[in-house]
This record gives sequence, structure tokens and C-alpha cells, in this order.
Amino acid sequence: MTAPLSAAATLAEIGERALIEALTADLPPAEDVLLGPGDDAAVLAVEGPVVTSVDVLVENVHFKLGWSEPADVGRKAVAVNVADLEAMGARATGLVVGFSAPPQLQLRWVREFAAGLRAECASAGVSLLGGDVTRSRDLTISVTVLGGLDGRAPVRRSGARPGDVVALCGRTGWAAAGLAVLQRGFRSPRVVVEAQRVPQVPYGAGAVAAAAGATAMIDVSDGLVGDLGHVAAASGVVVDLHRDAFEVPDPLHAVAAATGADPYALLLTGGEDHALAATFPDVGAVPEGWRVVGTVLGLSDEQPAQVLVDGDPWPADGGFDHFASGR
Repeated sequence: MTAPLSAAATLAEIGERALIEALTADLPPAEDVLLGPGDDAAVLAVEGPVVTSVDVLVENVHFKLGWSEPADVGRKAVAVNVADLEAMGARATGLVVGFSAPPQLQLRWVREFAAGLRAECASAGVSLLGGDVTRSRDLTISVTVLGGLDGRAPVRRSGARPGDVVALCGRTGWAAAGLAVLQRGFRSPRVVVEAQRVPQVPYGAGAVAAAAGATAMIDVSDGLVGDLGHVAAASGVVVDLHRDAFEVPDPLHAVAAATGADPYALLLTGGEDHALAATFPDVGAVPEGWRVVGTVLGLSDEQPAQVLVDGDPWPADGGFDHFASGR
């Protein structure tokens, strides 16, 4: 095609090749990308073990077109994936994207999505290597990220030990507050709506935590209590969170008051912010930018592996299950 493509043109009108060009044109070079888009596979230079993770975002499950701009979806697709590598103490270096869309989707949407994808890649320090496109009923984005450990061992969920402290980097409850607002047809407070559209991942904090001696770590995607429950189960410990370690920001107070929710329920069980939670041997090992929010205890007959809040079980773990009944 030699003529400029109209932004209003649909994927059915422009075809697969033009779609690929819209997603991959003029990608910036990166020194650890030996071969980018254009061949059957990309070639990425990674020394030592390779860390990888995949996330799938599906329209009306992970995002809604009426709630999010295309660039928001692109940014979110990168952020939620790189957060998983951060939780291993790894440094993400490259990612590939599977893009499935209905033929009636406009080229304008694709271009704005690609702009968001690239913007978040730049923020995360990761290179877009290529991917695949296909036709589908629902808009679906699959992202696979690759990275390395820079000579460190991966930080797993199973390393927490009694006597460790629990620390948090990033924020929780904001995306859940944004979802509560959007579900009621509102767009304010704007800061929580933006948090629901695009998570603010603390890029680089996972590697910093690993270098500081983190014993266990996890990406908080499904709620702090629920996700720390995975750490407790894998490590065979009890995690006790301290309620007074959590300050309720004004926007969360406002949403809780408007919806009748408990603001601490937002903080402790709200998902999709993609903060990082980790355990450290002592307070002195906790790096700058992290805050201590709890302690790790041993098991007993009265306290099996679980997460407590001020010594008591939280009424519900708040973890999201895609296949749970009624969801």
C-alpha cells in the first residue's frame, strides 16, 4: 500500500500486513535485541537463566473499551506482565505480543494501543520484539515477557521464614477504588480511575529487593491478603499484617464513603495495582522505597499457614478467581 491509511479504516479493510506494520513500525533499537521483528522469530541476548511469564488481557474481563483509552490498554498489557518478573527479582528485557481482534476494529485504535505499548515498554526498560496477529470475536492481548537475573538467584514465594518482616513497595486499593467508581458509571476521583486503567508498577524495585536479601516476593495482582496467602502457603508460615501500617489516602476515603465500603478492605483485598510485597530478614534489610507492613510468624496448631491482620483472620482473602462461581 502506498497511500496513507485512514485512521477510521477497519482491520478488515487494511489487512494483516498493515496491522503488523502499525504495531511494529520504527521500533527503537536496543543493545540486547540482536534481531527484532521481520523474521520468523526474534533473537534476544540474555546472559544466564531466562525468566519468563505470560499474561492475557481479554476485553470485558480485564478492560472495557468504554472505560479505557487504547493507549491505556497497551500500557496495562506491558505493566501487568513485567510486574511478574519484578516479583522474581528479575530484569525484564524483551516481550512479544499476541494481538487478536475483530475485523471491524479501527486502525486508529490499533495505532493508539501501539503507542501505549511502546510508552510503557520505555518506562519498564523493555524492548518490544514482535509477536503475532489473528482474527477473533473479542479483543484479546497476550504478552510474554523475557528477562534475566543479572547473576542473582530468583526470589520465590517459598522463602519467607519466621522472624522476617513483610514490606510493601507501591500502592494498593487504588485500582479497586477505581473499579468501584467505574461500575457505578462515574469517572471521579480521577486518580483512582486512572489507577484502574493503568497500574503503576514500581519498576526496578524487585531487583533492588533481591539485592537487599529479600527472602520471598510476590506481585500484588489479586489483593494483598490473597497474594500474601500464596507466600504463606508456599513458605509454611503465618503472615501477620499490621493495620496501623496502612494509611488510607483521601481518594480511597472518598470512594469508601460514597460506596459504603470499608477503606481497609480496599487496601488489603483490592487487586490490579501490581505493587510488590516481599519478606526480609530484618527491618535493616528493607531497602529505601519499601515500607514495613507486617511480620512473619511460625505455624502452630491454632495458626496454620494463613494471613492475619493484627492477629486475626481477615473475613475474606479477597483474591480474584476467574473461574469462581458467579463471576
